[in-house]
Amino acid sequence: MDSATARPAKTWTAANSALPKRDLWSAMARGWRCRCPKCGEGKLFRAFLKTADSCSRCGQDFTHHRADDLPAYLVIVIVGHIVVPIVLSVETNFAPPMLLQLAIYLPITLISSLLLLQPVKGAVVGLQWAFRMHGFDEGHGIDPDSVIARATARTDLS
Repeated sequence: MDSATARPAKTWTAANSALPKRDLWSAMARGWRCRCPKCGEGKLFRAFLKTADSCSRCGQDFTHHRADDLPAYLVIVIVGHIVVPIVLSVETNFAPPMLLQLAIYLPITLISSLLLLQPVKGAVVGLQWAFRMHGFDEGHGIDPDSVIARATARTDLS
């Protein structure tokens, strides 16, 4: 196939190029502060890690976000990159007893992980909103649940 007859690959950005751009960094910063990534005013969470159904200010729907395990993985990476060098440095330079190290490092790791989990999840939801992922595209695009339902209905008929 020569280049004249080859069709360009359809990409996500090509499909959504007509939509206005959303600022990624401000959406993630708003999410980090546990605020709505759209308006920055309403609360993003109704419980520790449960997102609100919608923003109380602008009405943005949060029910379809898919943060899944990414916030936990990111928190593990962040906390690990902070705690492990400290542990290695203290062990190399001072060699305190193992029980003392466990008494210090385990609570530090647990507390820092719990403190980072909600802001990191908020930033992930902000990222999804800015990139119009998982239903944040305001009706532009295909709803994956309806596609699955139609495909299931077709297979049931045959």
